[in-house]
Amino acid sequence: MSQIFAKGLVCPLDKNNVDTDQIIPKQFLTSVSRDGFAEALFFDWRYQADGSANPEFILNEPQYQGASILLTRTNFGCGSSREHAPWAIQQYGFNVIIAESFADIFFNNSVNNGMLLISLSASNIEFLFNRCKQGPQQWQIDLANQEILLGNNAAVGFAMDQDVKQRLLSGLDFIGASETLSPQIGQYEAARKQATPWLG
Repeated sequence: MSQIFAKGLVCPLDKNNVDTDQIIPKQFLTSVSRDGFAEALFFDWRYQADGSANPEFILNEPQYQGASILLTRTNFGCGSSREHAPWAIQQYGFNVIIAESFADIFFNNSVNNGMLLISLSASNIEFLFNRCKQGPQQWQIDLANQEILLGNNAAVGFAMDQDVKQRLLSGLDFIGASETLSPQIGQYEAARKQATPWLG
């Protein structure tokens, strides 16, 4: 059964090793609030020294305004483990990132914030970038069947951790997912207390 997790315009960010300082520079990390980071996303690339928009950066190009799917290359989200990075990406409007690989901490932070991160082979990433060269792309993400629907009956399948998949389909973060196991946790605690009463 198909279940469309997301659909929208694709922005192809043709860069490798995009680190978290490039995603959101350190001067924007003073706030512990989760709001107000959209304007800081890719700040050093999006804006020129005088504060005006950089017309050569892809997010500022008119055809990519409103994009919700980010296509990029390898090792996305490397660098320091700042959770502000997925906040900025999500608040800008992206809810799906497709790349060859992701930094582990960035991946976990993103999933815990409800974003879908899809890892594909280098050949499939190249195939998708080539499609983007044909013009702006509108794709759908069928999470249940683990497919990127490209239109005209074309699709690219992807693998993913099944626990992560179920959390995203159910809209749960890792705490919410743990709470669904409360009965099992309670049974374990009761058995542990009976087996080791001296531990309290």
